[in-house]
Amino acid sequence: MSVEVANESGTSVDEEALSQLARFVLARLRIHPQAELSILLVDAPAMAELHRKWMDEPGPTDVLSFPMDELRPPQDDDDPPEPGLLGDVVLCPTVAEQQAVAAGHSAQDELHLLATHGILHLLGYDHAEPAEEREMFGLQDEIVAAWRATR
Repeated sequence: MSVEVANESGTSVDEEALSQLARFVLARLRIHPQAELSILLVDAPAMAELHRKWMDEPGPTDVLSFPMDELRPPQDDDDPPEPGLLGDVVLCPTVAEQQAVAAGHSAQDELHLLATHGILHLLGYDHAEPAEEREMFGLQDEIVAAWRATR
């Protein structure tokens, strides 16, 4: 899998761990090994601008996802995955650090949650409705726990 991580945030982040996590998430969801994903880390002003431009909301947010080919996980073992461009996940380490303090875990752990969350959005998961939220957050928690168990 091609996972590109670009850190334009000015904050020191374990980019290799984010890349490994992304590969883990994609493999776990049986996404084609030739799928491509981009993870971009930006500072708060850049994230605020993206948040305003694409969501029409003020201030920086923690994660934004920009899907490309609308790839989806295979529904069963007979359904082969397709290669393609997943899209971009944009993370804001500054917001992640603030949320990590409130949640009582490390900023790195928060970035792992947010990256997983962003990838799930690229794959069509959402949390607008209560049932969707339960499914998405349940899967997110399961994947992050499995990721942590491998480390």
